[in-house]
Amino acid sequence: MFSYRHAFHAGNHADVLKHTTLIALMKYLTQKDTALTVIDTHAGAGLYRLDGDYTETSGEAQHGVFRLFSMPNKAIAPVPSAQAAIKTIATRKPTSSKPPVNEALAPALQDYVDLLHRLNPQLAESGDAAHLKIYPGSPFIEQQFLSGRDKLKLFELHPTDFKSLTGNIAQLGVGRQVSVTCEDGFEVLKTFLPPPARRAMVLCDPSYEIKTDYARVAACMADAVKRFATGTYVVWYPVIPRPEAHDLPRKLKTMATKAGRSWLNATLTVKSSKLTTDDAGDVVRPGLPASGMFVINPPHTLKAELQAALPQMVARLGQDRNAGFTLEHGG
Repeated sequence: MFSYRHAFHAGNHADVLKHTTLIALMKYLTQKDTALTVIDTHAGAGLYRLDGDYTETSGEAQHGVFRLFSMPNKAIAPVPSAQAAIKTIATRKPTSSKPPVNEALAPALQDYVDLLHRLNPQLAESGDAAHLKIYPGSPFIEQQFLSGRDKLKLFELHPTDFKSLTGNIAQLGVGRQVSVTCEDGFEVLKTFLPPPARRAMVLCDPSYEIKTDYARVAACMADAVKRFATGTYVVWYPVIPRPEAHDLPRKLKTMATKAGRSWLNATLTVKSSKLTTDDAGDVVRPGLPASGMFVINPPHTLKAELQAALPQMVARLGQDRNAGFTLEHGG
């Protein structure tokens, strides 16, 4: 049950999608004067070293966040036209063969890069990706945007990650604004909905290490919407060749539609999901080829922000001709 460690995957392409979306959500939701309660059901360790043993062993960050910094001149796919932006589903793949150009990052992606600069001062000073050493998990990103009236509630069951999370949050010196609890986020969420100030964002980001996680996510979100219909609910999920993985976004769409809530679903694919063989004839598994972010009650600004950012993620993080994205919305 406790074999998954996000430290192996910190800064990968899924984190780029997840955290770019999370920053856009936090920026919007913390603009109002009313207090916001943020609940992170599977918080992880909160902070990771990209020069540590875990990350260097997997090498996933090299194909993720490092590519944003090491390929500043890579040609970026054009932002879709206004006509394409109003479609229910938009899909783009990088097809340009034009020479590389310097093109400004989309605002949402630039906000993500700026946050990494703030956590890595030497990176900000030099612009050298070699100085990108500290990578924030969702708890640190969420805390960056909180005002004194807001609350952040973090839940993590993995004993080692819980210990790391507790120590990392303590270093922030934020007192009671942030609470860290070693409990099952799926189960404990219901006790915090609805929140006192009637404003909340919930991030549900389990490892999906156990197949039942998919069903638990769907059930947890359905229960949360019933308890507090106007909250913003955010689900990260892997896009892999497994029936449960493909069923999850469909279940979330159906649930949100029946509940009369708006929704947005964004996916980022960086490579093929097919098995290959190496020179020795051994089967090579592709790893995670794609992931998605499903948001119930998204801010009205989120679709346009991702419409601009996703083509740039594809252009910079794509590893083969299968790279692309989808962006759907409804309600």
